[in-house]
Amino acid sequence: MKYGYIRPIVKDLQGKNQLLESNVAYVYKEMHGLAKKRTELETLLMTAQPGDELFFQNIEVLADSLQQFLGILRLAKRDQIIFHFLDEKLSTETLQTLVLIEQIEFFAEIQSTFLSHSSTFSLQAAKQQGKLIGRPRKSDDNLQRAFSMYDSKNYTLYEIKEETGISKSTLYRYLDERAAEKLE
Repeated sequence: MKYGYIRPIVKDLQGKNQLLESNVAYVYKEMHGLAKKRTELETLLMTAQPGDELFFQNIEVLADSLQQFLGILRLAKRDQIIFHFLDEKLSTETLQTLVLIEQIEFFAEIQSTFLSHSSTFSLQAAKQQGKLIGRPRKSDDNLQRAFSMYDSKNYTLYEIKEETGISKSTLYRYLDERAAEKLE
């Protein structure tokens, strides 16, 4: 199945100039351009099955940072979903993308190093003031329920998200951590 995804971006606030030359069965359209609460993208990623093709006008429509872009590309690879970026003439199937992923990993690591370096002193000061830092972990009970649902193979990722509030990418991250712990 071929799906498209549109969201407002700086050069196309209404999304009217996106996916004009693509042949998709259904288009998911985000109503805002904000980085958070992109429910249509999440629904699309939860709906997509192995072999499905997702079309984006450009990389900016899909991601707001190198880290996010890399994370979504990893999900695509893991779920065997093919992404097409029309403006860049790139696809996750092409050999160029393998090189692109390596380059993104390199620059994402540099970006992470820069951010870490610049925020170290601010974090230390906040900790000294007794402020809590970072996103709180999901509750262990909720996480165990998500693991059980996933392991049973009786629930879709969307059903797991609806029941536990744990998104697909978060669940996969915790599953990877669980697998790494078993190997140790």
